[in-house]
Amino acid sequence: MKILFIGGTGTISTEATKRCASLGWDVTLLNRGRQSERLPDGLKINFIQADVNDEAGVASQIKNLTFDAVANFINFVPEQAERDVRLFSGRTNQYIFVSSASVYQKPLSNYKITEGTPLSNPYWEYSRNKIACEEVFMKAYRENGFPVTIVRPSHTYDIYSTPVGLHGANGSWQVVKRMLEGKKILVHGDGNSLWTMTHSRDFAKGFVGLVGNVRALGEAFHITSDESLTWNQIYKAYGNALGVEPKLYHAATDFICAFGPEFSGGLYGDKANTVVFDNSKIKAHVPGYRADIRFDIGIRESLKYFLGRPDKQKEDPAFDQFTESVIKKLEEAKKSFLNPSSV
Repeated sequence: MKILFIGGTGTISTEATKRCASLGWDVTLLNRGRQSERLPDGLKINFIQADVNDEAGVASQIKNLTFDAVANFINFVPEQAERDVRLFSGRTNQYIFVSSASVYQKPLSNYKITEGTPLSNPYWEYSRNKIACEEVFMKAYRENGFPVTIVRPSHTYDIYSTPVGLHGANGSWQVVKRMLEGKKILVHGDGNSLWTMTHSRDFAKGFVGLVGNVRALGEAFHITSDESLTWNQIYKAYGNALGVEPKLYHAATDFICAFGPEFSGGLYGDKANTVVFDNSKIKAHVPGYRADIRFDIGIRESLKYFLGRPDKQKEDPAFDQFTESVIKKLEEAKKSFLNPSSV
């Protein structure tokens, strides 16, 4: 199997790259850098160093190449989808577009998500752009036979990431740091909505099972864990792994977004909603697929990596201050309500 990954070294894609290479497939990565530290030595992987947004440059580099499959993990707007239809029409037997499970209807009309759930997200431009990309590829499939398969990962993590509900521009380490310091952790809502975390090694099993699968052409699949946890349970798993009792501070999503409008898309359009996935379709197309890594086990591995790598512990004073400001305002409101004479 000859496969080209566009990207291939990110949170979602690295394990898929490793799994394909370990199967002895002819794997090529097209990205702007060289081999990532995430890819272990010994894997036979080819590299094309290029910026996929340079269409003419990429076309020149692949002009004599064809592939059994091409997978793009870094398409975010419809113009990029249109570019890939031009670049890879006639060059591959299958094109896999990595979309997002955030494209599903918000708010949901049914708590359980299937691939038949409507695609609609008025709250998050990121998701609307992914929907627009899907529409470009499906139009090309219907009209010209472009051999697309759409894959929709949900909240996927790996050893190099610690997924949380709310974090700043520098990532989630500041949340972990606050836990370790005994500080309060800001949690949207009452923390009882359900969420699904999927380890990238589990995602890779389903993904690889779709590669070269003729029944997958023209189809869309989400690939997630069957484990649904509340946000309170998710943070409790962090606390157990860190050996601390997390101090959760619940705040209404409306209140958080009023103070930090930049969080509106990711909360209203994604994490503030209960999401439970029906994985029947991927299991039917990839017999034996099952997500085996429980979140409480996977997050221990991730935290062990970060705790052992001070160079990866990127602090975020701005998010820390935001958290303190939200908590302060809510505490002042509580005090005003309980003791109006003190105001």
